[in-house]
Amino acid sequence: MGEFPVGRCSCGAVYTSDATGFNVGAAMVDCLVYACAENWELAWDLLPGDDYLTGRIERYDEQGHQVVETGNLDGRIIRGVLYFIRLHKDISDLARSLQEKKTVEQSAAAPESAGFMLEPERDPKRVKRRASKEMVRSMAEDRDISGLVDLCFDDKRTVRFLQRLLFDPDPGKRWLFAYVMGQVFGRVSTRLPGMVSDLLHRLFESCADSASANWGAIEAIGEIIRARPDLYGPFSGHLMAFAGSPLMRLETLWALGTIAGARPELIRAMPFYKLSGYLVHEDPSLRGHVVRLYGRIRAKELQSHIEKLVVDPAHLVVYEDGEPHRTDVGSLAREALAIIRDQGEKK
Repeated sequence: MGEFPVGRCSCGAVYTSDATGFNVGAAMVDCLVYACAENWELAWDLLPGDDYLTGRIERYDEQGHQVVETGNLDGRIIRGVLYFIRLHKDISDLARSLQEKKTVEQSAAAPESAGFMLEPERDPKRVKRRASKEMVRSMAEDRDISGLVDLCFDDKRTVRFLQRLLFDPDPGKRWLFAYVMGQVFGRVSTRLPGMVSDLLHRLFESCADSASANWGAIEAIGEIIRARPDLYGPFSGHLMAFAGSPLMRLETLWALGTIAGARPELIRAMPFYKLSGYLVHEDPSLRGHVVRLYGRIRAKELQSHIEKLVVDPAHLVVYEDGEPHRTDVGSLAREALAIIRDQGEKK
């Protein structure tokens, strides 16, 4: 489900392919994280040579699965790169044990995660409907989740039409449409996971491209991952890159907090301490959203900092299930502390 195709060799090495040859750096990161069983913290702590071996093959043609020494095949320029990583045995054993521990913790924390209902197959003889922008907008405004799921199976253009709704100039509508997308694609993914994965890639690309409009993209990403954290949880690791952007940090904190409400261990696996500066930020919306996030991941390590905010009267709006809720930083801090203390008593 990452950005690049990855695989594993019987010798223990993992590999990835960058068909363009222009994104080798990103492919290397994907490959290393995959080798570390999706453990980002472990991946960033490793050093090449000391902890793992690397290798690469240039001029690789992904279509024909061959190396083209001339760099040109039937008029096509071949720039593909195969990149390999093999962890040293002790690091490989550590990654395996961490993955096993993570699997056990996820099963204990969210035993219902395996209970997502498979969307029933549609009658192949049914009369399929053609989607239109007006139809999709009307159904989304009415929160007609089941109707939109049916329409996705009837006409694949529904995905694009839903994505375009995020360009609505009304912020409230964008939050609503993001929620609807999460509910719809959470169900569609039980039959067409690849289609939803492609949508997530497009949303992330729009966020990373400063020249493209990314209204509502972060919100939609958060809702989709929340709907299917078992399937798209690894995508949440890419959200942290936008936490420092002045244009996207509020939405990013909201998305991380929303995902944490469904699967807190996904966020705890990230370097969440780097967000602690927002606890004293002048913007109350940022203070409130990071407190909401830390409460949901039960960040006991930051309990003393959260306690200082229980008397903070600053107001803000937090969206839940597409609806705005007015609250204040102090209330969110008290809610966060209640979750943290309750978890401590259970332990």
